[in-house]
Parts: sequence; structure tokens; C-alpha cells
Amino acid sequence: MADRRTFNVVILGLGFLFIFTAFTTCGNVEQTVVKSLQNNTFTGSGYHSLGIIYGVFSFANLLAPTVVAVIGPKCTMFLSGLLYSGYIAVFIIPSTWSFYLTSVLIGIGAAMLWTAQGHFLVENSEASTINRNTGVFWALLQCSMLFGNLYIYFDWNGKTEISDSSRKNIFVSLLVTSVLGTLSFLVLRKSHHAEELLSEEEGQSLLSPRTMYKQRANSAVEDAKLEFRTMLQLLKTKTILLLSPCMAYSGLELSFYSGVYGTCIGATAQFGESAKGLIGISGIVVGIGEIVGGGLFGLLCKNNRFRRTSVVFLGMVVHFVAFYLIFLNIPDDAPVVFYTSSQSKPYLSPSVSIALLCSFLLGLGDSCFNTQLYSILGCVYAEQSAPAFAIFKFIQSVFAAVAFFYSGYILLKWQLLLMVILGFTGTLCFFVVERVQNLSVDLPEY
Repeated sequence: MADRRTFNVVILGLGFLFIFTAFTTCGNVEQTVVKSLQNNTFTGSGYHSLGIIYGVFSFANLLAPTVVAVIGPKCTMFLSGLLYSGYIAVFIIPSTWSFYLTSVLIGIGAAMLWTAQGHFLVENSEASTINRNTGVFWALLQCSMLFGNLYIYFDWNGKTEISDSSRKNIFVSLLVTSVLGTLSFLVLRKSHHAEELLSEEEGQSLLSPRTMYKQRANSAVEDAKLEFRTMLQLLKTKTILLLSPCMAYSGLELSFYSGVYGTCIGATAQFGESAKGLIGISGIVVGIGEIVGGGLFGLLCKNNRFRRTSVVFLGMVVHFVAFYLIFLNIPDDAPVVFYTSSQSKPYLSPSVSIALLCSFLLGLGDSCFNTQLYSILGCVYAEQSAPAFAIFKFIQSVFAAVAFFYSGYILLKWQLLLMVILGFTGTLCFFVVERVQNLSVDLPEY
């Protein structure tokens, strides 16, 4: 039985590894790809597409638990994987209407996929194995930032323009990768716990399958209503209100490192023929920063001498150093130029080493904020963790969507300044919550 559950966790991680190798690579390069299209009829924007995805994702999260409860996590993940694959396929023969339609669909698919993933992981874990299984899954997932971006580097290095044939080859490869990940979900086996529930449900009921599904749907809707009411109650608590700036900041910096910064590097004229290839290397280095941070802070936080506030403060310092170096090293118009490379000159002569150092710092700082937000929410709302995490993902996704929409219009220095202000405010508010947690006995009432 343990072998079946371990098998399921590994296959789950591999499925996400394949799907997000395709999607994270796509998100990292899509604005650059859109700018290079030799198609006068295409008027889409990679920034707007990513904004739509995160905006729809934030609201679709409210309905996803009901869908997962009715059709099951395995079927939900397979259908969601098809939506991810459809989004990748659009870039092979791009058109504006299909580009934005699949952006909406993948936002819905993402909400269902991540809800089903959490459900399936818990279903295949016990109290003694949940930490191990979560670690295995996240280790496989984080590797998704490495392989696709490595392919981008080898294919784009030395190119100043992305040809149609090069674009098609890349996205056909990413499509195949995504489809493989989607098909892997069909190999997942039912856990012993799920089989017991299913046999008990069938043994106690002589109703038709249609009636059973209807009852299951009604139960899921009632559970969703209850969780939504709990979310509304938690939104009124001082703890959530104080953590909101930090959650919002995590959304802004998510959009910056996952879609904007790579585009800025690719648009930096001073990098010459290596600029496009550096987008892939930047994505790899961000992934390395995420992996190092996740592993390092997971170990440090087991030591009582290292508090959450220390990790968050480190994250703020790391990000602010990165923002200052980006301000000096990258042209101010890099995120907003469309048909040409950047025209303005930065304060320093652009350095590849500094650009990649900033990529690492962005990934490292992101892992600081995200790991500690999960940690403090799990501690303060131990009995209400699901709605608390749902609020976190909602706020993070809404601000990521907003950031993607303004990224194509606002100069780099103002984007960096906005992140500095919100990052500083969010860190201070996090300190207040941590301070109160150390002083208060009944934290959920705070």
C-alpha cells in the first residue's frame, strides 16, 4: 500500500514537472515571442495574457473545490492538463482570439489543477509521510524551471530575431512535453483510502450513478459555501489584513521574475546577439535560487534560533539589492519597447554577470517570502488552513494579474519603486503579526 502511494506521489510530481516545464518556459519567453511575430494581424500581448491567466485563476479558485469533489482529482488534473496543452499549442499558429480565449481557459484549468493536486497529495499521504511526499513533489516541480529554459538558451543564443520556424520548433517541443505530463495523470492509481470511500458509498446506496453524482455535487456545493463564508470571516481578522501587503507584494514580484525580467534582458540592446539566449539562462538561475532558498530555509527554520522574521528580512534585503542592481544594469524602457530593442542607456554598462546575479537573487528572495507566508498561515490558522491559503492565493494572483497588465506601459524604474514600497510595507506588517503571535495565546481571534 505504501508503494502505491509513493508511486502516485512520484507520478504526480513528474506530471507537474512536464506540464510546468512547458508553461514556465512559455511564460518566461512569450512576450519576447509575441514581439518577434511576423504577423500583422496578431495584436495580442504576452503581458495581458499572463494578467488574464492570474486574474481568472484568482476567482476560479472559489469554484475549483466543487469541481474536484464531483469528478475527482485524477479526472480534474487530466482535463486541466489538456487546457495547459491547448495554451501552448496556440503559439504554433498564433491568432489573437485563440490566444486570449486559451488564457481564460488556462486560468480556470490552473485553479482546478492546483486544488486537485492538494487533494490528491493529502489522499496519498499519512501524518508520518506528508512532509516527505510534499518535499518530493516540490523538488520535482522546481526542476521545471531548468530544462525548458536550457533549451531556449541553446536554440536562441546568438539570434537577434526569433524566426517562425524556430518558434514552431520550440512550442511543438513544449506541447509534446505538456501532453506527456497530462497523459501521466492517467497512470495514477486509486489510493486505498479512496477505494474504501468508494466501496462504502456504493455498498450503502442502491441509487443510480446519476443520483449518486447529484448527491455528491450537492454536498460539494454546501462545503464550498461553508468555506467561502469562512474566508469572508477570516478576511475581517487583523492578522489577514496585516499580512495582505506581504501577500500582495509576493504577487508583484511573482509577475516580475516570471515574465517581466526575462523580457527586459531579451530587449537589452547592449547584450547584442546573446540577449535572447540569456532569457533562458535567466530562467534557469531564477529556478536555482528558488531551489536553494526552499531547501536552505526549510533546514534553518527547524532551528529555533532562526525565526520567520529573520528569513523575511533576508528576503527583503536580497530583493532590494536585486532591484537596485537591475535599476543600474537594465535600460529603463526595456519592459515597454515592442518592435525594437531598448533605446535608452542604463547607468552602468550592462553586465551579463550582474543580470544573472539578479536572477538568482529574485528566486532566492521569492522563496523567502513564500515559505514564511505558508509557515505563518499554517501556524496561526492551523484549524482553518484551507480557507487561509485560499485567501493568500487569491490576493497574490490578483496583484500578479494587475502587475502583468501595467508592465507593458510603465518604465522599469517605476515598477521597481512600487515593489520596494510594497515590499517594505509588507515586511513591516509581517513583523507585527509575528510579534503578536509571540505575545498572544489565542492567535485566531487576533
